[in-house]
Amino acid sequence: MDAPRSLLIVEDDASLSRTLARSFERRGYMVRTARRLEEVEALLPDFSPGYAVVDLKLEGASGLACVAALHAHDPAMQIVVLTGFASIATAVEAIKLGACHYLAKPSNTDDIEAAFGKVEGDAETPLSGRPTSIKTLEWERIHQTLAETGFNVSESARRLGLHRRTLARKLGKRQVD
Repeated sequence: MDAPRSLLIVEDDASLSRTLARSFERRGYMVRTARRLEEVEALLPDFSPGYAVVDLKLEGASGLACVAALHAHDPAMQIVVLTGFASIATAVEAIKLGACHYLAKPSNTDDIEAAFGKVEGDAETPLSGRPTSIKTLEWERIHQTLAETGFNVSESARRLGLHRRTLARKLGKRQVD
C-alpha cells in the first residue's frame, strides 16, 4: 500500500485505538498504532504515514509534542488532533505545530476522514452565539499557560497561582516528576 493511504493512530486508550484501527483498515488504510511519543519516534524511521490521528492527552507527554515530532518528520503529513479536552488554546497550538484539523471527542471515523479532506479553512463556518462557561475559560487559560511554559506543570502552577498538585489534579494527570 502506498504512503498516502497509511495512517498512524496515537492514542493511549487501547480500546479506542483498536476500534479506530479496525475501522480505518476496512476503509483501505494501512494502520499502525502507538500509545506515547517514544513509540511514535521509534516507528518513524521505518514508517512514514500520510495521515495521523493524535490524542491530545497522552501518557507521559502532550499530544502537541507528538504533533510537532510528526510534522518535523514529514511536513506534508495530514495530522488530526482528537481530544476530549478541547480548548481554544490547544487548538491554536495544534494548528501552529502542524495539525490540519482539531476535533473534539466523540468523533467517529467519518468525522476524522472528513477532517483529513478539510485542509483549507472554511470562511462560511457559522459563528456560535453560545457564551463561554467559567470552566471552559479556566481550562483555556491553563492550557495557554502550559503552552507558554513548554508544558512545565510546576512553572505553569506558579504562574497561575495554584499549588502544583491542584493543577495536576485539574489536568487529570498523574504527578509529573
